[in-house]
Amino acid sequence: ISTKTVIEKSIEKSKELRSNIKTLIKDTTVRENIYTIPNFLTMTRLIAAPIVGYLIVQQQVLWALGLFTYSCITDFVDGYIARRFNLKTVIGTIIDPMADKSLMIICTLCLTQAGQLPLYLAVLILGRDILLGLSAIYYRYISLPPPKTFMRFFDFSIASAEVHPTNISKVNTGLQMLYIGSCVVKAVLVSYLGDHYTSIFLEAMSWFELVVASTTILSGLSYVFSKDAVKILTK
Repeated sequence: ISTKTVIEKSIEKSKELRSNIKTLIKDTTVRENIYTIPNFLTMTRLIAAPIVGYLIVQQQVLWALGLFTYSCITDFVDGYIARRFNLKTVIGTIIDPMADKSLMIICTLCLTQAGQLPLYLAVLILGRDILLGLSAIYYRYISLPPPKTFMRFFDFSIASAEVHPTNISKVNTGLQMLYIGSCVVKAVLVSYLGDHYTSIFLEAMSWFELVVASTTILSGLSYVFSKDAVKILTK
């Protein structure tokens, strides 16, 4: 056998070996398109959250209410677009509740500091969200395909787990938004109401406060006992 033939066969075998290695180590990670309109709207809500808090602290009530209303509307719109045009993404199931919770947490802290929201309710809302946040980190870690690196952990195009809000959680989010929106305008609204109507409004807010506290507790428990709240997408 000539030297040339040996070299050619060696090159051929080398190419075959490389091809086999690539097949064995082929990246089977599930990725998806995260650059969608619903995700863009959700990101604007994430950005708006600290601005709303700043406006509350600065007592810019009307601007705070306007931006808060924008966040509530886009929360509905991005979900509708995702369902209507089949633009649902796994990262959307994560950052959508994250945007809601960012707004809730920031507004809760700022309103509590301003004396517009009772401390015990703030503890319930924040305590529940902290526990859910820690749970999200845990499920992301255990569901992430190896290698479990820092960069891959925050690469949200890698779909590893889905979060499905429970029904009571959806109701609780809506009630919290409505209650916090009411707290934002309360300081201004009572100045335009007479003593009689102010008393009725404050009494209604007290009952509303108890309803929100109850749904907050129930929604937290629903994630603990629901089997469908988190779905692992990887083995």
